[in-house]
Amino acid sequence: MAAASALAGAFTNLAVSAKVSSKRTNVVAKKAFSARSAVAKRNLTISNVATGPKGPATSAESSDEDKILADQGAGQYTNVDPEIRRIVPVANGRVVVKVVYVVLESQYQSALSAAVQQLNANNTQVCFEVSGYLLEELRSEKNLAQMKKDVENANVFIGSLIFIEELAEKIVAVVEPLRAQLDACIIFPSMPAVMRLNKLGTFSMAQLGQSKSAIASFMKKKKESGGFEEGMLKLVRTLPKILKYLPSDKAQDARNFMNSLQYWLGGSTDNLENFLLMISKAYVPALADMEMEIAEPETFPEIGIWHPTAPAMYEDLKEYLNWYDTRKDMKFAKDAPVVGLVLQRSHLVTGDEGHYSGMVMELESRGAKVVPIFAGGLDFSIPVERFFFDPITKGAYVDTVLSLTGFALVGGPARQDHPKAIDSLKKLNVPYMVTVPLSFQTTEEWKDSTLGLHPVQVALQVALPELDGGLEPVIFSGRDSKTGKSHSLQDRAAQIATRAIKWSALRKKKNVDKKLAITVFSFPPDKGNVGTAAYLNVFGSIFRVLQGLKKEGYNVGNMPDNEMDLINSVLNDKEAKFASPDLNIEHKMTVKEYEKLCVYQESLHENWGPPPGNLNSDGQNLLVYGKKFGNVFIGVQPTFGYEGDPMRLLFSKSASPHHGFAAYYTYIQKVFGADAVLHFGTHGSLEFMPGKQVGMSGNCYPDLLIGDTPNIYYYAANNPSEATIAKRRSYANTISYLTPPAENAGLYKGLKELKELIASYQGLKDSGRGPSIVNSIITTAITCNLDKDIKELPTDADADAKDMDSDTRDMIVGKVYQKLMEIESRLLPCGLHVVGCPPSAEEAVATLVNIAGIDREDEEIQALPQLLAQCVGQDIETIYRANDAGELAQVQLLQDITEASRAMIGDFVNKASDPSGRLAAGALGAFGNMFGGASVALPWGDSLKGTKFDSIDVAAGRKLFDYLRFCLEQIVKDNELGALTEALNGEYVLPGPGGDPIRNPKVLPTGKNIHALDPQAIPTSAALASAKVVVDRLIERQRVENNGVYPESIALVLWGTDNIKTYGESLAQVMLMVGVRPMPDALGRVNKLELISLEELGRPRIDVVVNCSGVFRDLFVNQMNLLDRAVKLAAEQDEPYEMNFVRKHAVEQAEELGLSIREAATRIFSNASGSYSSNVNLAVENSSWNDESQLQEMYLNRKSFAFNSDAPGSGMETKTDIFKSALSKVDVTFQNLDSSEISLTDVSHYFDSDPTKLVAGVRKDGKMPASFIADTTTANAQVRSLSETVRLDSRTKLLNPKWYEGMLASGYEGTREIQKRLNNTLGWSATSGQVDNWVYEDANDVYMADPEMQKRLMETNPNSFRKMVANFLEANGRGYWETSEENIERLRNLYMEVEDKIEGVEN
Repeated sequence: MAAASALAGAFTNLAVSAKVSSKRTNVVAKKAFSARSAVAKRNLTISNVATGPKGPATSAESSDEDKILADQGAGQYTNVDPEIRRIVPVANGRVVVKVVYVVLESQYQSALSAAVQQLNANNTQVCFEVSGYLLEELRSEKNLAQMKKDVENANVFIGSLIFIEELAEKIVAVVEPLRAQLDACIIFPSMPAVMRLNKLGTFSMAQLGQSKSAIASFMKKKKESGGFEEGMLKLVRTLPKILKYLPSDKAQDARNFMNSLQYWLGGSTDNLENFLLMISKAYVPALADMEMEIAEPETFPEIGIWHPTAPAMYEDLKEYLNWYDTRKDMKFAKDAPVVGLVLQRSHLVTGDEGHYSGMVMELESRGAKVVPIFAGGLDFSIPVERFFFDPITKGAYVDTVLSLTGFALVGGPARQDHPKAIDSLKKLNVPYMVTVPLSFQTTEEWKDSTLGLHPVQVALQVALPELDGGLEPVIFSGRDSKTGKSHSLQDRAAQIATRAIKWSALRKKKNVDKKLAITVFSFPPDKGNVGTAAYLNVFGSIFRVLQGLKKEGYNVGNMPDNEMDLINSVLNDKEAKFASPDLNIEHKMTVKEYEKLCVYQESLHENWGPPPGNLNSDGQNLLVYGKKFGNVFIGVQPTFGYEGDPMRLLFSKSASPHHGFAAYYTYIQKVFGADAVLHFGTHGSLEFMPGKQVGMSGNCYPDLLIGDTPNIYYYAANNPSEATIAKRRSYANTISYLTPPAENAGLYKGLKELKELIASYQGLKDSGRGPSIVNSIITTAITCNLDKDIKELPTDADADAKDMDSDTRDMIVGKVYQKLMEIESRLLPCGLHVVGCPPSAEEAVATLVNIAGIDREDEEIQALPQLLAQCVGQDIETIYRANDAGELAQVQLLQDITEASRAMIGDFVNKASDPSGRLAAGALGAFGNMFGGASVALPWGDSLKGTKFDSIDVAAGRKLFDYLRFCLEQIVKDNELGALTEALNGEYVLPGPGGDPIRNPKVLPTGKNIHALDPQAIPTSAALASAKVVVDRLIERQRVENNGVYPESIALVLWGTDNIKTYGESLAQVMLMVGVRPMPDALGRVNKLELISLEELGRPRIDVVVNCSGVFRDLFVNQMNLLDRAVKLAAEQDEPYEMNFVRKHAVEQAEELGLSIREAATRIFSNASGSYSSNVNLAVENSSWNDESQLQEMYLNRKSFAFNSDAPGSGMETKTDIFKSALSKVDVTFQNLDSSEISLTDVSHYFDSDPTKLVAGVRKDGKMPASFIADTTTANAQVRSLSETVRLDSRTKLLNPKWYEGMLASGYEGTREIQKRLNNTLGWSATSGQVDNWVYEDANDVYMADPEMQKRLMETNPNSFRKMVANFLEANGRGYWETSEENIERLRNLYMEVEDKIEGVEN
């Protein structure tokens, strides 16, 4: 692949320095890059073999996993038959040299085949029999066996770019035992173990690896500061210097190696002919005495500018432009956009440049000029900086950069220098698009695949360029199955070209003329939900955006004066609430107009019938909802359309967009004529429409819908996974926004009273009043329903504390205090964020306290709680464990530590606030002297003076607070509005990671182009350690609660965002449950497995049923492969059933379903490719379900698609029987909470993926499984029951005045957020039955029984208020809430009142 070919450039300097009297030439394009003739396969007779056939050798020992892998054949990502590359000559008395080659990609196939054909046709002394394999083809055991057979009879083995560990191991296993009998074995840049196979006479990297040489230090895999490629580059640069110290024969062999590299990198047919002749002459005995004419390697410029019709390569931009601007075949407009193309030199020199030519022609035919640059090495930033800047003005000469390498700008597959790439791209400051060539699949295989792009390519050529700020991973070229040559995909190239030109136009068009379509969401579809977005005050933010656009010179027409007027104009009602069941209609699209403009509308008929349909329609026209203000259109995106249809929700695969949805995007592009669309907030439906997961075709709905309109998307900084889906499937430039500032939940009502009682008890416990205070504590705790969480609370009415001893009283008070502090210290986002509005100083304190609460080993920073614990001679982990046990003194100590932390950071932050209470960048500099080593002042001031913590380690404290200062500065540097301006100006938006700002403060500042992470880097060793803590606690808690019996199977959920935030903790949990350890390969990529022995494990292997979210499936296909391999590895172990529940269940299922044990061990499930969620959430949100069995059927239908590592190319396959069978053995359901910003009732995804009642339904004994939630939102990780977590969530949010008052302060949108929490609580009742009656009762008291609260909800958002009333009635009607008839009657009357008011009925 072009991506990995970049690594070959690491050897270029060696080849240049080692060439023997080789003349550097700038080769004429027509000669150097002429098309090579296709080679037909020949089956001819062999008369004379060079060194005779060689007998087979013993294969290297296979791993445990390899032993149990059977030949798969079909189901791989590619099924091309390697026999198409076999060339068998007619010997006619000549010596036959047998050559086997394995390469990563096919670009060398055509040139090498042409070279062999020419040699066989013209050379009278020698001919070549060649068999070739692409690396990916060796996943097939059949192909691997054939390769082994070929190598057993070969003279020469050639390998290049073998960088996939599991396949590299297979090659080593085949070639290493045969190495001694090969005449030559030459390996170009590859994994270290493969490089050791090199053998040219006396030149052997394996031998040199044992000596004190540059090669030795490299082959011992010492960590170089620059990583693998830098180590390799250092090695090859050193080789020429050590040649003079070697005996002449060894020096000659080393020179031959370097000359071989020069030939290979040259890549032309002539170079490859001479390469084969040189190697054969030097090392095949039968040719030793033959005279041959062998030309020196022909070299090419290392960097330059290429054009398919140019007479030469250019090494100067002025020379290129002199030619380009005087072309007679093309004329361009004066202000034509200029697109800079980035190419891989290896495709040019091997003559495999047809796909590049196609892209150039596509752009030029649309009026764009091009500057196609190339590099032969790893660093494309060098030609970018040399050729993309105007030689006169020194500013950017190009308007958009379009990389056709599909790879990171700087670096190869093992190491990338993203900071260097970002510096280079920021300097250029234009949009940066990175398209993708098909390398491991043929065009036909990609078209037929539901997955789309090969997962290895996704990891290397999509995920890694995103870290540079790369946009729009559209497939631009295919691969021919016979010749291996790349070719342009015309419809994809056209899509890329038009989009690149549209991005370029943003640089040239005046702001006053630019048209922007701002798209808001309404989910679930209801007038009270217009402007749905996670954590965001959408209309308040849009109002700020409009103000900003006005200042920038955009035409915003008669812009509203305030946020409420803006809401009213879109909702088409002066009161924003009443007498307007419909939204404002901006455009009525006739069916005739729609059919003319929407070219794909006929494909929607299958699901929705002919237009206009009944969604976003008045029966005659398709309705586009929204409002125009000058050149800005604020539109409401239609929803999926099937939310309210129970039958459609049961479909296993998602339906196409409906006509109204298609009409909306058709309007934006072809009627309104938007220069860009701004999707506002997390998240809409566009990116989740059906189509390939990554690398979409022109028939995938997200691609069709977005068309050629540049897409800018405000996305919550803490949701990098779904932002990545938007980036890859709707081609979005995702700009991060901050989540609301976190605050501690605090205490209220009875909970507050309890804390006061506990304080009294601690002061008076040894007096006669102690027992009576304990009685009050017990009574109040029961009133607050804490007896559900604290089993030690006596509920007997006759219980009296005076009958208890002091230890028992302390234990009860300690348990209550521990639960209170858990509630009080819980972090929760208060209110909603407004784009461009950073938090106040006070609002930053709680976030910084939690940032300070985590050890950061990479920065060598100790957590603040640990520093404070050390002051009293303790360790924080010991305090945490004693606190969890409810030891009163330790609960108090932890509370003291918490209060001291808040005081220290509060004092620190107050120094940084300006008079308005906002954080001020200038204020931070004012106390910079606090961090000097000789400074007297402390960053935390006098906050510890006179306390037991005043002996804190000052040096460690200063280091921590210096880090907190950095974090504070990032919060100040808000660029949310600035990044939007940059994107609309056609500039480069700086990339940055998404995730939890507490775990990873580098998420800040917001206003960055969000990216995820390298998917091959997880789980990290730290994540593995954290996962072990949770797994051990989960299994032990269930064992203790189940009379000492281990759970046999655990059903759990894997989320994309969670695994990005935690670097793979829940991924690691699955592997540890089955007793398998994930391991990194030689390059640090996690793609290997190690079985943990039962002795080390100390418990049975626990079976799992893994439900991967659709987003996880899209982002982490490689990890799904790893998980499936891990489970199957455990299932194949010959161990006692009582110690291996994976095997026990797999054997039972194999007998039950008539499968092999390996098939029966299928445990990794998700949706069908291109579909998302179980639809349970849609049914609950829209009340479109009859009974719980219907919800369970949805889950089974939608979530029973399995991933099979033995046939990974098959995508997700329906395996309903195995899924039901596996679920029927589940004892525990389990999910993770990893961020304070998102809890169980904040989003519907959690209950949507909960199978608790489903498991009870499919179990033969009908038993309800235990349900647990791991909470790793703080340093003190907890495993709670689901019901405990729901209670904690309800107390801290839905029932907490601090939370709901914060929401109500946001008006319309805040009321909707309250209703959403109530709806999600109802969802948990439906899927798990784990919501206590008192939760509904207390919520009813807060929101429905208080006339003043009713009034506030009604005034701010009557539609959401109506939905809240309906939720309560539904909870009662479905049997989830038992309450008084008085409450129900009040709710019925309320519903009718609000219904009448909304409909405009006057009483």
